[in-house]
Amino acid sequence: MRHYFQVGRFGFQLHGQGAQALVMGILNITPDSFSDAGQFHSLEFALSRAEQMIADGVDIIDIGGESSRPGAPPLPLQEELQRVMPVLYALRDCGKPLSVDTYKPQVMREAILAGADMINDINAFRAPGAIAAVRDSDCALCIMHMQSVPATMQDQPEYEDVVREVIDFLRERVETMTAAGIDRERLCIDPGFGFGKTVEQNYALLRATRHLRSELGLPVLAGLSRKSMIGAVTGRPVEQRLAGSLAGALVAVAQGAEIVRVHDVAETVDALKVWRMAHAPV
Repeated sequence: MRHYFQVGRFGFQLHGQGAQALVMGILNITPDSFSDAGQFHSLEFALSRAEQMIADGVDIIDIGGESSRPGAPPLPLQEELQRVMPVLYALRDCGKPLSVDTYKPQVMREAILAGADMINDINAFRAPGAIAAVRDSDCALCIMHMQSVPATMQDQPEYEDVVREVIDFLRERVETMTAAGIDRERLCIDPGFGFGKTVEQNYALLRATRHLRSELGLPVLAGLSRKSMIGAVTGRPVEQRLAGSLAGALVAVAQGAEIVRVHDVAETVDALKVWRMAHAPV
């Protein structure tokens, strides 16, 4: 099992004494974000939000210019660049690793040139030119599973065995990327909660987090924050899913996830501190 995760200019110890789950804070630069209503769309608000995340103890900041909520249409390349690049340039010396959430190879290239430490791709680097765009950098790369595309992924997701099919997909992508010369120390995997899965399938994957980790030998990133799988269980609207999201993050970590991608950084950091204290060796 891997013990070290290279994230561009930064490195994290993942297992052993002193290791702990990393908190990735979501910074949506989208006017139509499903969870924060695009309130951080302007540069000023985006930077203010990032500064608050840093103060709250975030480990990685994930900048996204295109909404990937169910039913979301694709965003033109230039518009995504106009949203993401000013924020990336403004934050690149903030002292925290910067991730860019994109599936477009040209955005990947521009982000890497601007100093991004990680590329988080919901399309698992399957777009033509995506692997070439990231291969020669030192960026960490998150490979996510998604069935279909955001515009239609929740219409009728079907699997014979969701856990096995997600593992098989991720294994093929990892093998393709390592065959292209990408070091495994740069890779992590994301089962893609909410990306072409029913509520039951999402929870089957959550229960299988440790199995994914052991099968693929890579860090697992879990993104459950405020998603419909939380709302389906709690009956809460998206703006009232904090408690459910915290529970989801703790379960994911207990099941072996090394990174949790969240909207509510301060609360998640506090919850993990208490969880770690309760599990500290006596």
